[in-house]
Amino acid sequence: MPTLVKSISGIRGIVGDGLDPQNLVQLSAAFAQFCKFGKIVVGRDSRITGEYISRIVTGTLIASGCDVVDVGIVPTPTVQIYVEELKSSGGIVISASHNPNEWNALKLLNSNGTFLSPQEATEFFELEKNFNPKFKKWNQIGTYQFINEAYNLHIDKIINLDLINIEQIKRKKFKVLVDCVNGAGVDVVPKLLEKFGCEVTKLNCDHSGIFPRNPEPIPENLSDTIKVAKEGNFDLTIIVDPDVDRLVLIQENGEPFIEEYTIVLATDFVLSKQRGSVCVNLSTTRAVEDIASKYNCSVFRTPVGEINVVEGMKKFGAVIGGEGSGGVIYPKLHYGRDALVGIAFTLQYLSEKNKKLSEIKKELPSYFIVKDKFETKNVSPDLIVQRFKDEFKDQRTNEDDGLRIEFEDHWVHLRKSNTEPIIRLIVEARTESLSRELMANYKEKLIKIIKEF
Repeated sequence: MPTLVKSISGIRGIVGDGLDPQNLVQLSAAFAQFCKFGKIVVGRDSRITGEYISRIVTGTLIASGCDVVDVGIVPTPTVQIYVEELKSSGGIVISASHNPNEWNALKLLNSNGTFLSPQEATEFFELEKNFNPKFKKWNQIGTYQFINEAYNLHIDKIINLDLINIEQIKRKKFKVLVDCVNGAGVDVVPKLLEKFGCEVTKLNCDHSGIFPRNPEPIPENLSDTIKVAKEGNFDLTIIVDPDVDRLVLIQENGEPFIEEYTIVLATDFVLSKQRGSVCVNLSTTRAVEDIASKYNCSVFRTPVGEINVVEGMKKFGAVIGGEGSGGVIYPKLHYGRDALVGIAFTLQYLSEKNKKLSEIKKELPSYFIVKDKFETKNVSPDLIVQRFKDEFKDQRTNEDDGLRIEFEDHWVHLRKSNTEPIIRLIVEARTESLSRELMANYKEKLIKIIKEF
């Protein structure tokens, strides 16, 4: 049965099997009213359904009386920056992020350029549920403006950050392999790197809008990229997801840096320049705590989801934050996960340390994280989590988002996904062998519980 997945991460669906013109009009018209018919910024990733969805969304917003600023194919964080820059009433990003080709989504932004808070999302979905679209007369419709190469503003803001010394980076003449999975990064990522004086080799950087592999930037999906990285003579390899909010690195020796360590590197870099608290989600590596303690700084954890981390960062005054999926949030630029600022921090860090990425990895705290996901069939994920709560009630736990259980030698986190009808299971320990052994044990427990129901 066709369904839409609605959460604080937006409204996702398979195009033509859940996400269709009728509900796009309904959602867009409701969002126009939610934004009090003000100015709305619209941007999208490169997937082939993006253009037709963008036309429906922008047309509906204009017909509702909103002025629309269309920034075209750009990273999600670029749309966020424009909402803030133009003092808009909100924004819509047309992107299903790391989901495969057949998916697309509307990701909704408030007037601050951040994703809707849980409370705002609840209000919007209540409004949308029984909403009856009404459109303006011919002389009351909104206006339309298109900004070409809108990502240039984003690049300029990054280059002008206090922590970035562009001339120092240029002197290193880094050789970089870039894999943009034919997503929204195909123009902006190489252009940013060239501004930093890098010699860029492109992989999966065409404008077809077709992802050549599963677009989630995790090692099992990157075998071809890793092969090219190993065979080439690159200082590092940069991989982004379709909407360029997640950054994954490969070392000069062709070995994955591991997505969890993007935020570890960024945290070490920022705290070395300015002390302050750090905020990450409950599924992020313990290595962040180790780095923060080196600088006598505190770490705060929130439920998974960019807006949850952003609200935590604002609450605790964090100077850096993000998620272990490769998401870096630097509030002096904007409150949103941003692969481009992560790239800039990586290049600056490498140029200052004057070391190879593999040498830096060895100096960072060593952990190994294993992630898996399970379809729970007809069993409620909440029932599964409750069983784990009952079994491990004597351990230190956090129930802000599913269940995170802390042990001396490892931690485990079970939670319902915000974006897919699954339960996620994450285990981290000091060594790969222990992490995999523990994951096997927890999987066995999960399967046993599902069978019981």
